Amino acid sequence: MKRLPLSWGPKLGSLLAAGAVGLVAGFAVPLLGLLAAVGLELYFIGALIAHRRVGSRKLVGWAVFFATESAALAVHLGYRGFW
Repeated sequence: MKRLPLSWGPKLGSLLAAGAVGLVAGFAVPLLGLLAAVGLELYFIGALIAHRRVGSRKLVGWAVFFATESAALAVHLGYRGFW
């Protein structure tokens, strides 16, 4: 549907899973959590580009996940005093 090769599916799924594990591991290693959050931001921006490239208007799921991940990044930055 998004015109991505089927071979990319497992790779993108692995990146998403690694980002989720990185966010959880960020409780113990803050830098790892920060890097995971930034990586997920890039992942979801790429997903938005893929959706818009094919003219998809089904962006509710993307928006929910992006907002949740952005909130995690904002909390992490605020908690660690980056702001």
